[in-house]
Amino acid sequence: MKLKPKVALLVGGTSPEREVSKMSGKGVLGALKTLQYPTVIIDPAYGLNQPKDEEKFFLEKNFAEISNRNCIDAINSNLLDDVDIVFSALHGKWAEDGTIQSLLELRGLKYTGSKVLASALAMEKEMSKVIFKQAGVQTPEWFTVKNRNFEQILIADQINQEIGGFPCIIKPNDQGSTVGLKFVKDGSEVEEGIAIAQQYSSKALVEKYIPGREITVAILNNEALPVLEIVPKSGLYDYKSKYTSGMSEYIVPAKIPEEIAKKAQQQALVAFHSLGCAGYARVDFRLNNKGELYCLEVNTLPGMTSLSLVPKAAKAVGISFEELIKRITQQAL
Repeated sequence: MKLKPKVALLVGGTSPEREVSKMSGKGVLGALKTLQYPTVIIDPAYGLNQPKDEEKFFLEKNFAEISNRNCIDAINSNLLDDVDIVFSALHGKWAEDGTIQSLLELRGLKYTGSKVLASALAMEKEMSKVIFKQAGVQTPEWFTVKNRNFEQILIADQINQEIGGFPCIIKPNDQGSTVGLKFVKDGSEVEEGIAIAQQYSSKALVEKYIPGREITVAILNNEALPVLEIVPKSGLYDYKSKYTSGMSEYIVPAKIPEEIAKKAQQQALVAFHSLGCAGYARVDFRLNNKGELYCLEVNTLPGMTSLSLVPKAAKAVGISFEELIKRITQQAL
């Protein structure tokens, strides 16, 4: 292995989380520069038409037309010919669902994060919840709505009968970053919740709402980092609370009993391994007032922004952001 491996940093992409990916990419790029790793930035959504100016990768307005077809062209091009490792700062559909990972596999390239199958399973929330239950990891009850011509009253009845009634959460089955998520208070909001979710996915996931606290456990190289608690000022950890500075408070280590913290770490590792994940990830839970944990999902390419949770958890055990990026890169190599 070279002392300083050459890194291809993937940013942007075509998912609804494109702008979040740019924020993560900017943070990762700063760390790679500090580590003095030679780095080439690639936005696969631009295909062969990559910006010459580094700053253009991180503009809110697109430098050029983006498309999924461009992603195929970019990964299949000579842009990646002489790199040692691909660091993916992509997020969301077509980015952490195994799609980009499969293209990298076909190129024979090493890359950060989980492999194809684990990525696909983790992004497909219904399938991951089935696997969690099989592995003994408790997860909120749910069902999915695939039909776009649904009857609101029938879905409301199903919510009452199958997941214990309102309130509930409705979200896309295969998106991240709480994109398209809605807290549904009663039957009158069901139609709107499903319509929003189905803008981003062919399936809407209707999930029992667990009152309590929002906690998360980062996994780094098969080790569970300290439990982190998220306290959103709005009461709901949605997209705005997640990516607006000052909208949420983060407590790490979380102020919860030690036995619950240990169980959360243990359950996070079980969830991580049950999907076949590798490298690093973040496992999200709800903790109710009885001290019971409910696993929501595993994020295989968690955010790397200034507000992101994995860097905060790593910092709590003395791992700097640069060291975190180094460990993720070296493990993938």
